[in-house]
Amino acid sequence: MSILLALAAALAPVATAPAAADFDNGAQTLSPDHETCWIPFEFTPGNQIRFVMALEGNPVSAILDTGVSYSVLAKRYAEAQHLRVRGDAKADVIGGSVPVGWIPTRMLAIGGLRREGGRLVVADLPAAATGSATAVDLLVGRDLTAGYALDIDYAGRRFRFLRSGRTPFAGTSSPLSIAPERLVYVSSVVLSGAELRPMVVDTGDGSAITLSKAGWNTAQMSSRATTTTVSFGLAGPVVSEVAIVPQLVVGKTIAKNVEVRVEPSGGFSDKIGVAGRIGSGFLQNYRVLLDPTAGQMLLSPGPGADKPPLRSTSGLLLGIARDRLKVLHVMRGGPAAAAGWRDGDLICRVDGQAITPAYATSPLARWTAGAPGRIVALTLCDGTQRRLTLANFY
Repeated sequence: MSILLALAAALAPVATAPAAADFDNGAQTLSPDHETCWIPFEFTPGNQIRFVMALEGNPVSAILDTGVSYSVLAKRYAEAQHLRVRGDAKADVIGGSVPVGWIPTRMLAIGGLRREGGRLVVADLPAAATGSATAVDLLVGRDLTAGYALDIDYAGRRFRFLRSGRTPFAGTSSPLSIAPERLVYVSSVVLSGAELRPMVVDTGDGSAITLSKAGWNTAQMSSRATTTTVSFGLAGPVVSEVAIVPQLVVGKTIAKNVEVRVEPSGGFSDKIGVAGRIGSGFLQNYRVLLDPTAGQMLLSPGPGADKPPLRSTSGLLLGIARDRLKVLHVMRGGPAAAAGWRDGDLICRVDGQAITPAYATSPLARWTAGAPGRIVALTLCDGTQRRLTLANFY
């Protein structure tokens, strides 16, 4: 996974379907061998769980997104398959709201889980929602997952569905439920002695912890050094503050040196009435069991649980556009800001090496969080040469 894009991405569309009370979830069943039906996944550059499942017997790419109330099919896919999209409504997402419709379905299959009948919400799913140039076909949300225990083995890059009440590993427990109005997974956190709730448990959010401005103020953390970052939801980008806090508690789990993003006042968390989100940037440090029916989230530390978070030393947050890097955001107070970099600048070479489709998973991508004092030679796509000296700044 690209260090550069893991720092850049916090991509968590949270949608509420139209006519929620009447929305048809179909009939779901688990196969007799469901416990052995692990679903392999890869991380997107935006730090999300991407896997392959079946829709009407055809393979589709999907993201596991417990922050979505109703699973969302890409409008692009529906049009390519000549599916009739019905309805005309709006859904709340990060960055604003988007138009949505729906389609009926006959069969969905994910590992040992099958659903016959039901509906999918249809909306635009831009590639930016995964932090890469490749869009996905489907967001798998609460309507498909919440009736079961969801066992996510982040270290093994696999997940599976279990019957609720099953506890396949030992760990520390946190409360977990489904919010009655927003219909997403919710828990709580404690920061600087302040309990903040409800917190959406959002596997589709690539960041670690995101808080509303009010939640951050409640925890009295305003003296912490911060910079700025950018998040991308279905309705576009949102600039927020970011800081590293020394300790954060989730249930009985004590996490050290956690990256926290702080939304502006009136931001998405305020709009939907939550304190913030617990994203995959935090969850991926653990093996995770999400079982809202049993009322618990179980966390077992993985090999990276005690490692300090990566910090940008460049002050550039970048996206990949085929053979080039595009500056998505210049972080406040960083080396790039001091050197006059601007959003939209395009980089074609780093230390003389060309950007290729394999860049995101290559060692070359680590330069944005490199050792302070290192000087990186960057070639813009117009041929301009620049040098950037890396430094700690937050």
